Amino acid sequence: MNNTIESLTAEIREFRDARDWMQFHSPKELAVAIAAESGELLQHFVWQTPEQSESRARERRSEIGHEVADVAILLFELADNLGIDLAEAMRAKLAANDIRYPVEKARGSNKKYDEL
Repeated sequence: MNNTIESLTAEIREFRDARDWMQFHSPKELAVAIAAESGELLQHFVWQTPEQSESRARERRSEIGHEVADVAILLFELADNLGIDLAEAMRAKLAANDIRYPVEKARGSNKKYDEL
């Protein structure tokens, strides 16, 4: 099975198109759905200490994996619908973050780039 961004996006597109759902998948609707699914992911960890959240992640790995997949599927489709090469966009963002967060300043720090 091919797990590239392109092949997964093609599978998502095929799933959507077989159900004639493109009509419901405007950029706004996909962005809203991403936020909603992200909320479902967050629900697993609300009011948890860091230790509890680690334990919860192990205990509910499958359920949490489903929520992560929901977010990813919607994100992949949104990028595809907007003509955004997701791999290219991610690499560009990593390169920008590399400049914003130089290792010598950011290592071990959780400060924002403008506070380093």
